[in-house]
Amino acid sequence: MTEGEQPAQENQPATADGQQQPADQQNAGETATQPVVVPEIVDTRSQEEKQAIAADPSRTSETVVLPVENGAAVLDSDKDADNRGGQTSREERRKQREAQRTEEQNIKPPTSDAEAQATATAVETKVIRQQIEEKGRRIKETPEFELPARRDAEAGGTTISNNTVNNTINNISIVQQNDNRTVLRVDDRYVVRSDDRPRLRRDAEDSFYEELSRGRVRETIVRSNGVRLVTIYNAYGDVIQRTRIGRDGEEYLLVFAPEADRSRPPLVRDAGDDLPPMRLRIPVSDYIVDTSEDLNRDYYEFLAEPPVERVERTYSIDEVRYSARLRDKVRRIDLDTITFASGSAEVPMSQAKTLRKVADAMTKVLDRDPGETFLIEGHTDAVGSDQKNLILSDQRAEAVAALLTDVYGIPPENLVPQGYGERYLKVRTQASEQQNRRVTVRRVTSLVRPVAKAQ
Repeated sequence: MTEGEQPAQENQPATADGQQQPADQQNAGETATQPVVVPEIVDTRSQEEKQAIAADPSRTSETVVLPVENGAAVLDSDKDADNRGGQTSREERRKQREAQRTEEQNIKPPTSDAEAQATATAVETKVIRQQIEEKGRRIKETPEFELPARRDAEAGGTTISNNTVNNTINNISIVQQNDNRTVLRVDDRYVVRSDDRPRLRRDAEDSFYEELSRGRVRETIVRSNGVRLVTIYNAYGDVIQRTRIGRDGEEYLLVFAPEADRSRPPLVRDAGDDLPPMRLRIPVSDYIVDTSEDLNRDYYEFLAEPPVERVERTYSIDEVRYSARLRDKVRRIDLDTITFASGSAEVPMSQAKTLRKVADAMTKVLDRDPGETFLIEGHTDAVGSDQKNLILSDQRAEAVAALLTDVYGIPPENLVPQGYGERYLKVRTQASEQQNRRVTVRRVTSLVRPVAKAQ
């Protein structure tokens, strides 16, 4: 079978709306002939040495890799570094980790979300309430959020924008727009940005917008069961605050990110750049779980585990989406029982049932705290263009999020889908590789919401 061909399916594939995916989306990426260039990295460690390090990563300052053939770095932030500089970057990060090793020896990984946020600035309840209660002006039209770039007709349709933040100059350009997705180039990297509002409004009885001060917009979604979802956006569509209000008036805070209440565009700076290289101090098997390893596993305890290091402050959803260093703070589940065909975002119904155990664990976590947030990450292999693979991976993440909602009843506001294309390969290869075509789940609540103000 050649790249881009679709394998026969015993069951009809499922997409976000339960219908068969259009053919033009089935081959959206991973089908081009030009591969990306993966920087050469020579790893002389034996499989036994890699397995020993994976069992106790705290013993080394080197980049920890998955103990499989051509295994990539365990941490996504290390993968980013490898993509930029290969062996040279690994040596630089080893020196940085070694320099901070003594300082970290007496700092244990957090034992709870609250402990992880122990040094973060406390948030007053009245500050959270103010944005819900602030008087706004009702508007009829659905607002179009600004993009952090502008179209320059004189540059042949290229979109260009320069933004200066903290003395850092960033070149941001719109590379491609596809339905509700926009691929942006930020300096030397690509990101995909999508409008999540249609997914949140599905099956809504009513929804409306109000203009607030400082260019903010408040969206209220009313569902047939009486539940209201109230979201405050800045002018660029970043979520400043999101609260779910039950029919009994009980409130659950999902997102609270004061940093998003700003006048500057998003995506211009990685919030993790201020942090040193991360040192993983727990076994890799306690940090990453593959669903294929044990089909009957109860994932609740794993999902409920706190971050593996301290959280400096509450971050915005977009800061978490676009920073590997921040996402590395929390554990992940690789849904490798869902095997995407090359160039496809379809999930066969025969495989949708493999989500049940993870969905059951998510439900138990939400029963404990309805304000939890899960990041659903989509990935592709390295075949195809960056732009197409970004869109394809975002479609994969959204397809899994839709299944979790439509089949297993996980509220859409508790899920944040995001595609990363070929950027975070699990196996370092330029060839077509099933293990790289995957979706990952992380519980990111402690990154996007102050724990003490959960209700």
